[in-house]
Amino acid sequence: MLHCALAASRQPCEHGLHSTLKKVTPRPSPKTPQTRRIKSGSFQLPLKGNYSCRRFTLAYCHIAHDCTVGGDVIFSNNGTLAGHVTVEDHVILGGLMAVHQFCRLGRHAITGGCSKIVQDVPPFMLADGNPARIRGINKVGMERHGCGAEVMRTLKEAYRMLYRSNLNVAQAVDQMRAQLADIPEIERLIGFVTQSARGIIK
Repeated sequence: MLHCALAASRQPCEHGLHSTLKKVTPRPSPKTPQTRRIKSGSFQLPLKGNYSCRRFTLAYCHIAHDCTVGGDVIFSNNGTLAGHVTVEDHVILGGLMAVHQFCRLGRHAITGGCSKIVQDVPPFMLADGNPARIRGINKVGMERHGCGAEVMRTLKEAYRMLYRSNLNVAQAVDQMRAQLADIPEIERLIGFVTQSARGIIK
């Protein structure tokens, strides 16, 4: 038995992922023919093999209603999402951490154990603490995904502008646009920050 609570969604997820229990269509895998079940209140959802978007969910995690969870996401034990949270691809959630409703966690972000996330975590960043603060870039995670030295250097410079300068967020974004290389990672970071409704964790 896989102990993971999933709440029912009132509408389909943005990316067709799996917080809407009644509309899940599992894709069978020849390597894992066994059937597992996730219980959520009166719902019982059979899970056969792998999903099209992979994720690794450890014991006693909670994914509330209307969440969107990307692929290759790791939920450590007791990872908790409130409603309407968006978790992008390749995010790692530390054990015993919690995310406030309507927050977003950007691609390749990582959160420390027991963290309290009350604002958005930008892509490629490491958030830790209660309340959480950005401690640096997710260096190990990026290296494991084949991120090159030049991209890493550029992301470190973007982190310095956002978090280690006297600039406010708007000024830091303007400086990134003016001074940093025009690479997809910087475009994603700038887009995430400028579209943040709750503000980013500082």
